[in-house]
Amino acid sequence: MTTSMRIMSKIICLFDVDGTLTAPRQPIKPQVEKFLFETVKKEFDIAIVGGSDISKIKEQLGGGNITEKYKYVFAENGLVSYKEGKKLPSETIQSAIGEDALQDVINFALRYISELKLPFKRGTFIEFRTGMLNISPVGRNSSKEERDQFEEYDRENQIRQKFIQALKKEFPDLLLTYSIGGQISFDVFPNGWDKTYCLRHIQGYDEIHFFGDKTEEGGNDYEIYQSDLTVGHRVTGPEDTVKQLKILSALINEHRAKELSNVPMQCI
Repeated sequence: MTTSMRIMSKIICLFDVDGTLTAPRQPIKPQVEKFLFETVKKEFDIAIVGGSDISKIKEQLGGGNITEKYKYVFAENGLVSYKEGKKLPSETIQSAIGEDALQDVINFALRYISELKLPFKRGTFIEFRTGMLNISPVGRNSSKEERDQFEEYDRENQIRQKFIQALKKEFPDLLLTYSIGGQISFDVFPNGWDKTYCLRHIQGYDEIHFFGDKTEEGGNDYEIYQSDLTVGHRVTGPEDTVKQLKILSALINEHRAKELSNVPMQCI
């Protein structure tokens, strides 16, 4: 006896890191990691996309072997990419906009930060990455408590949003995107190099389910959440991600069961 049926949908779950699998800049909780690898991975392929560089993503997700544990790992929105442990080709921001323009942006940002009066400032205000600049008005060396404090201050005073507007006004002809993510910084990168950049590497799936928390316009998950190539899931934190994954799994298993019950059987 053989069964005539169409192939089941092949699905991959693609996760943002900060605010989705972890608290901002914090390590993944053991129960979340266990759920991903002992439950979710049995049903779907799983992948990561973050704006941070690969070293920070490794710190948060459990060390050097993460590129082998996940089907894909995309750092810096996918400008630094790994598939099953193998590094894929990358591009750089300086090759896209030119060294002169890049330095103009950096110099303006440093001057702008020097004139800001904030409750405190720490260090590493501009972090140069492969495909982007990460700019933090308060400094990336802030402690967790200071990050929480600045996030609240920024919510009230729109420090990052005003900074972005100043950059847009100063450089109207540069084809750059400005994207707020996390608690204390925003990213600057060439147009099209948002998180949708990573999708060019993902092949062979019927559905790409993306999970992210900064999905509002201006957030660094917005473009990929809205993309026609993904099924977007807005989450509020790691616990909500787990909850929505359980719902997704139940819905897909219910759909597959219905498909199987409608399969015509053929005797040979």
